[in-house]
Amino acid sequence: MSDMEYELRVQTAPEWVDVAKSDFNAFLQDHAACERKAAALAMSMVQHYPDKPDLIRGMIDLAMEEMAHFREVMKIMLDRGLQQANDEKDPYIRALLKLIRKDGRTYLLDRLLIFSIVEKRGHERFHLLGESLDDAKMKDFYLRLAKAENRHYTLFVKLAHQYYGQQEVQDRLDELLDAEAEIVKQLPFRAAVH
Repeated sequence: MSDMEYELRVQTAPEWVDVAKSDFNAFLQDHAACERKAAALAMSMVQHYPDKPDLIRGMIDLAMEEMAHFREVMKIMLDRGLQQANDEKDPYIRALLKLIRKDGRTYLLDRLLIFSIVEKRGHERFHLLGESLDDAKMKDFYLRLAKAENRHYTLFVKLAHQYYGQQEVQDRLDELLDAEAEIVKQLPFRAAVH
């Protein structure tokens, strides 16, 4: 495992897959919203950090890929006669964002590491879901997306290492992974990515 890779502290229980599949239409609607919000977040990072060319390049590529995923999920939804759902505050994301320190020097570090953890959790859950699906096209879709999320989570860690010292990145990542594990343990499963 490289410096850019890590493991989550707690694995998603298999019951989450049952909940996600029990209202798969709601899951798809949430998934589409996640992809759209991830693309918007990447573009906001481009706007906020004009002095960081590597971050800009990485975030533009990420935004393009997230929008491609959004398009694919929307195509599946439209084929099923589904519309996008009203945006809801994601309790998982909300809890993680509260962990961002507002101090100017560490604000970017916390954002990069939290976004990395969100992508890592997405990788884990898309893989679990993909493995459980019977429909070959849907199985392939989610397993392919799991691979993409794997690339995304390491991109954020790589950027963190570029702008902060290795020990600081590792120490903060450990703290945030511990906190994320507690959040996951406390939240009920929903027919949603998180």
